[in-house]
Amino acid sequence: MAKVIADITMSIDGFVTGPDPDLDHGLGHGGEPLHAWVFSDDEVDAQILEESTERSGAVVMGRRLFDIIDGPHGWNDEMGYGAKHAGAPPFFVVTHSKPESIRLALDFTFVTEGLASAVRLARAAAGTKDVVVMGGGDVVRQCVDDGLADELVLHLAPIVLGTGTPLFAGAARRELRQREVRVSPYATHLTYDVVA
Repeated sequence: MAKVIADITMSIDGFVTGPDPDLDHGLGHGGEPLHAWVFSDDEVDAQILEESTERSGAVVMGRRLFDIIDGPHGWNDEMGYGAKHAGAPPFFVVTHSKPESIRLALDFTFVTEGLASAVRLARAAAGTKDVVVMGGGDVVRQCVDDGLADELVLHLAPIVLGTGTPLFAGAARRELRQREVRVSPYATHLTYDVVA
């Protein structure tokens, strides 16, 4: 059975975007350094990105994140899921309503029945690969809070943002078991088993 992996980048002070994210500033104002590891030539970062893209049998995301990646400054033919790898697994978007139009020619399914339903559909689509819950922050937090995640992967960027979108605001207490730490100049990549 596919594992469910909640996977997101955050700052040292726990923010997944800088302040005021919008369609023009998907990582918020000043949040671009969060994803420096994604675009680095560092061997550790490149290997993690490649492994993560390859293991993704299906991806779950929230509607706000979808709007950013499908927006005018979002993904394109050269830069998409997995950055330069531009993977194309099926995507399941948790939303209250479906968008009127979609710019990207990828396999998007809009799920209005909540996160658990999106994860269930993604598991069925993933085959022998994993389900990756990529964000935004609220969707990743809910995934861990609701016991839907088997693993939590954090890419800890060496920046203090001071404000922005917090990852764990209002989160329930949850114990994790650290399984792996890989370090580059651009991020500390942490993998945890989520303890039930």
